Amino acid sequence: MTIRTLIVDDEPHAIDIIKRYSANIPEIEIVDTCHNAIKAFQIIQHNKIDLLFLDVKMPGLSGTDLARSLKNPPMIVFTTAYQDYAVEGFDLNAVDYLLKPIAFDRFLRAVDKVMPLIKKESAQVQPVKEIAEANKNNQYLYLRIERQLVKVDTAEIWWIESIKDYIKVVTKTRTFTTKQKISVAENLLPIGEFMRIHRSYIVPLNKIESYHANYVVIAGNKIPIGRNYKTASLQKFNPGAANII
Repeated sequence: MTIRTLIVDDEPHAIDIIKRYSANIPEIEIVDTCHNAIKAFQIIQHNKIDLLFLDVKMPGLSGTDLARSLKNPPMIVFTTAYQDYAVEGFDLNAVDYLLKPIAFDRFLRAVDKVMPLIKKESAQVQPVKEIAEANKNNQYLYLRIERQLVKVDTAEIWWIESIKDYIKVVTKTRTFTTKQKISVAENLLPIGEFMRIHRSYIVPLNKIESYHANYVVIAGNKIPIGRNYKTASLQKFNPGAANII
C-alpha cells in the first residue's frame, strides 16, 4: 500500500519536519510540497493524492478554504499552531488535527488513523464516526527498532512491559524491544481495549484468561497487578465482589 501524500505549509521548517517523520513510514510517498493553498489546489487537480497534510492558516487562501473548495478531497490532516481551529477542521471531515510543534508520536497516531482508511485503488474521507470505527477494528502500534519503524498489530499483543527506559511488546510469535516510555505506548493503543494494571505492565482486556488478587493470567503467564492499580482492576474484572479472590 502506498499513500501518495502532499504537504502544504507556508513554513519551510514545518514541511521539513513532516518530511522527516514521513521518511520513517514506508507506505508514505511524498508526491510534492508547496507553500500556499492555490498551488496545492493545482497539484491536487493533476495528481492522485491520498493524504494531505494541510496548514490551516496561510496567506491568501486558508487551508480550510482549500478543503471546502475540493469536490473530492483526499484525506486531510490539518496542522496548525492555533488550537481554536480544531472544531472547524473536524467539521470538514478531517482525519486528524496536529498542533504545532508536532511531536513524532502524535504524528504516528495521525498516520495510524489514515492507514485503515486507504485502499490500493481509491481513497475517500469518511465521517468521523466511521473513522473511529475503522481505527478500532484495524489498529497498529509502530515501534522504532534498529533505525526503522516496525508495525505491530495491536490485536496480536499479549502484554507490554516497561524495563527502565525501554518497553517490551510481547506477542504470540515475537517479542519487540524498543526505547520508549510505557506512557507513550499507552496513549497510542486503542481506547478501551487495553488497561494499565501496573506501573510496568499494560495488558489487552480480551486476552486475560483469569483474574486474581495480585495478578492476571494471559497465555499461561502471570502478569502482576500493582498496588496502586488494584482498586481499578477489581472494579474492572470483578465489580461488586465482596471478597477478592
